[in-house]
Amino acid sequence: MPAAPGILRGFWLFVLALAFALAQAVSAQARGTPESFADLADQVSPAVVNITTTTTVAGSDAPRMFPEGSPFEDFFREFQGPGEPAPRRSSSLGSGFVISEDGFVVTNNHVIEGADEILVEFFEGFELQAEVVGTDPNTDIALLKVAPDEPLRHVPFGDSDAARVGEWVMAMGNPLGQGFSVSAGIVSARNRALSGTYDDYIQTDAAINRGNSGGPLFNMDGEVIGVNTAILSPDGGSIGIGFAMASNVVIGVVDQLKEFGETRRGWLGVRIQDVTPDIAESIDGLEEARGALVTDVPEGPAREAGMESGDVILGFDGIEVMDTRQLVRVVANTAVGKSVRVTVLRDGKSQTLRVTLGRRETAEGSVPAAQPGPEEEPAESQMLGMTVSPLTEELRAQLELSSDAEGLVVTDVDVESEAYDKGLRAGDLITEAGQERLTSAEELEARIEDARDAGRKSLLLLVRRGSDPRFVALGIGEG
Repeated sequence: MPAAPGILRGFWLFVLALAFALAQAVSAQARGTPESFADLADQVSPAVVNITTTTTVAGSDAPRMFPEGSPFEDFFREFQGPGEPAPRRSSSLGSGFVISEDGFVVTNNHVIEGADEILVEFFEGFELQAEVVGTDPNTDIALLKVAPDEPLRHVPFGDSDAARVGEWVMAMGNPLGQGFSVSAGIVSARNRALSGTYDDYIQTDAAINRGNSGGPLFNMDGEVIGVNTAILSPDGGSIGIGFAMASNVVIGVVDQLKEFGETRRGWLGVRIQDVTPDIAESIDGLEEARGALVTDVPEGPAREAGMESGDVILGFDGIEVMDTRQLVRVVANTAVGKSVRVTVLRDGKSQTLRVTLGRRETAEGSVPAAQPGPEEEPAESQMLGMTVSPLTEELRAQLELSSDAEGLVVTDVDVESEAYDKGLRAGDLITEAGQERLTSAEELEARIEDARDAGRKSLLLLVRRGSDPRFVALGIGEG
């Protein structure tokens, strides 16, 4: 007996409703939209702390109440009493989070820098005095230690490299002194660099304000993927651009501070610059603009291993090197004393060097590598938009160059030339052309012709200004 039309209609309406509900569920799951952040906040709040610091400021550093020379100045001095102005106490607020049950706390270095006293306030309401275990101004990370009577609630670090742009995140901290405040947003961008050598920031639109510094940025699993550090704002308030130092940077710093009380970063011992497309075109065997171009090799690990100026570092300890920023971070995160394989491109061929890393913190005063002495030739020549002269004793004295420096001195640059546009100026010293040492204008002319014969459009020059070397690729035309 055939089904009644009403029953069939009801059945299909039910099927459509079920399909719509499933589609909505799948769509919500695909977006990853949380119904609420309440459970996550309850889970992690006990591990988030407010930090109050107290610093003694000398009386002379206190702001004047009246301008110097004011008729009120004598009155103020009499009112204050004889002697030096009394010191005053200054307080500041920040945030942090507990990473172990025995009381290790992570915060920003700028939150506790110069503090005489550090007080850590917990979500449950109790307070503990904290001692500084170690700090790292380069990443603005500090590690504190408190002595709890019983195990503390703590939070784990997550993998910041796994965070994707668009994922939900939650920030906690002490914004504007309000205490234990929660804000939520998404990962707006990754791998941001602000001003530091080791910067690797996660950008987020979760509201971050003054006082949030040092607080955690959580993923939806309750893992810390960043330490809230900075805001980008014209007036100091949140405008939806906040930055958290990536956890994969923080983990390495915290481990070293915990073990040594200081950082111990690997040091390769080279000066480097990025490979631009025009520089890549001028280097034999380099098919794309990648790697780190070595501009100088001071005394140190790389020089001992045979690395040379003009080498392009393409690989480090099994990791493909894309640019200088990546290389600096990878080297810094490698253990001091470790022997690593470094792949370089030299004279169009790949070579592997074995380098035993030094320690960066003890090598900051390294002296640049010395160069052999020049042969003096007083005549000037014009080429590539520049006027160049061999290095004479008079020029050596004027430029304050060492006795073993060699090359061609740039005495003038045509303001309409490519050389001027790329930053060459009078007083620069050109020490290499085509990755070969240079002592005369004739050698520079020969390198230009060699490059043209090889079908190249540009010639790679190594230029020194003071103690800073850099490579510049200049177009050579067709002659």
